[in-house]
Amino acid sequence: MRTTLTLDDDIAAQLMDRAKKLGIPFKQVVNRTLRSGLGENTPSSQSKIVVEPYDMGPCLLGPDVNFNRLATELENEAWIEKLQRSGGS
Repeated sequence: MRTTLTLDDDIAAQLMDRAKKLGIPFKQVVNRTLRSGLGENTPSSQSKIVVEPYDMGPCLLGPDVNFNRLATELENEAWIEKLQRSGGS
């Protein structure tokens, strides 16, 4: 649909900058921005995120560390300290 739209100067400048950075037409940037503002998904917002794994080497705590148990023990210690400070038993 062809229409005339009056934009504030600052908004027009931001849209033009985005079009230039992305290397896409101004019309496409306006449509994407409006879709995003209206809560609609656009093909560009559905792009996949790729996470590259990084080997951080061996665990410094040893090979047999149970992190769930360690977290529970640390939480328990924190609760005990909190109870002791507040006067509870």
